[in-house]
Amino acid sequence: MLRELTEANGTLSLSGLERATGLARSTVDRVTATLARMGYVRFDGRDVHLSPRLMELGNAYMSALRLPALLSPHADALADDLDESVSLAVADRDGIRFIHQATRRRAMSLSFRIGDLLPAERTAPGPLFATRWTAADWQRWRERRAADPRDLSFTAVPPRTYGGDAEDGEYDETFVHRTREASAHGWSLDDQLIEPGLVAISVPVRSPAPGGRIVSVASVVSHTSRHTARDLRTTLLPRLRSAVRAMERELHAAPPPEPGPPPSDLALWTGASKQQLGREFIESLARGLTVLTAFGEGRPELTLTEVSQATGLARATARRALITYEHLGLVATAGRTFTLTPRVLSLGFPPLSRTTLPEIAQPHLADLTSRIHESTSLAVLSDSGEEIQYTARVATARVMSVNITVGTRLPAYATALGRVLLADASGDALPESPRAFTSHTITDRRTLTQALTSVRAQGYALVDEELEEGLRSIAVPVRDRSGRVVAALNTAMHASRRTPKECVTDLVPELTATAARIQTDLHTAARFTHVPLT
Repeated sequence: MLRELTEANGTLSLSGLERATGLARSTVDRVTATLARMGYVRFDGRDVHLSPRLMELGNAYMSALRLPALLSPHADALADDLDESVSLAVADRDGIRFIHQATRRRAMSLSFRIGDLLPAERTAPGPLFATRWTAADWQRWRERRAADPRDLSFTAVPPRTYGGDAEDGEYDETFVHRTREASAHGWSLDDQLIEPGLVAISVPVRSPAPGGRIVSVASVVSHTSRHTARDLRTTLLPRLRSAVRAMERELHAAPPPEPGPPPSDLALWTGASKQQLGREFIESLARGLTVLTAFGEGRPELTLTEVSQATGLARATARRALITYEHLGLVATAGRTFTLTPRVLSLGFPPLSRTTLPEIAQPHLADLTSRIHESTSLAVLSDSGEEIQYTARVATARVMSVNITVGTRLPAYATALGRVLLADASGDALPESPRAFTSHTITDRRTLTQALTSVRAQGYALVDEELEEGLRSIAVPVRDRSGRVVAALNTAMHASRRTPKECVTDLVPELTATAARIQTDLHTAARFTHVPLT
């Protein structure tokens, strides 16, 4: 069900899930209810949406892998140096998955989503990974090519438009030839294999261990209006190779992760949920998914005993989950240990890797508005730091309400949202001569500075009729993984509805709790991806 939602870009109706999975409607209802309880999906009417918390499964794989954390700074630096998109990929059987993207902000964007699965034969990294394929790997690839000649199972790429037995056989032999060339030269090229105009060049990143197996492939991606395939070889390949050497030095010098306390009783909560929801909660499903979160940084390989201890599940229960995941390709075994595979990224990571802060916040704002019966908003500072820009909003149903639309900009110093953001901002963004919007507007810079100090200390800002007569607003901060305030959350109302004291006692706890939920989702989503603020 999670895979069907992933391939549908994160949203399907309940009836759509029933058709896509072939499951009975009662089963679909129970599975989605269980996933909603876990925070992995949410309901909007009869539609089911993937939620950012689901990314904790992909994060478990990425943190256990360690490559994104170690190599992504070098990929980002190369992208800045070349002014081209740079990606890191890993092998997933006869396909590849991206684990990092450093993209360029252009009208014509060249990037796939993190976790997207692409056929090896239509990519630049594919031939490099295929240099290590066994006879069984090649046989599996040929069987897949015969069963799916147009690549319809790879939803991240356009279907192949050509076909025919002779042409397909020639196409397959071309990939074999490209693999031989990749083995001989140590690099590989994609000359418009995915779609017309797209070109890429790739170099393998090898493990420092004896044998130097390929652990990842770094690629520079462009389009033919900027670079031809020949340009990539002659101009960009040397700089790509230099960046890869730096990546390999990073892998060689990186110390092992600091051993922290192993997790325990990760699945303890499932019993209480089963008691509360009854048959609508599938405890075995929840326990099984929790097994995947037992892995992470410093825990890339776990024995059955370690998985049992981390989750609090009986060994037999943990074993059944691991065997099931091995069958699904989500887990691999090596002797007595288990590891996550890149296929874990297929569980929602691609569509969620493109989520924005307003998208994360919107359902939480809707929930808050329904509880406090007041309009709620999210805002960020403009580039100048002098204005706020509304990025998400949920209005309440009242005859008299605050009428502000997403995209509206207001002076930061005269709003509760702005003061929360200014209180954490570096530098002095206060205007030299603040304008008075009402008789209550604070226009003295020293008094404004003192107000920002108070906001920083108390954790919220209350602005009373300073922007408009009768308008009272209160706001709290939303922080990123580093603790920096990146957005502010507020509610605003007519001054007659609540006194300033009631705003603090009644609304600050609600706002703070909602901000904490937004932060939890933001921190999960931003662990290995960039989450735009607007």
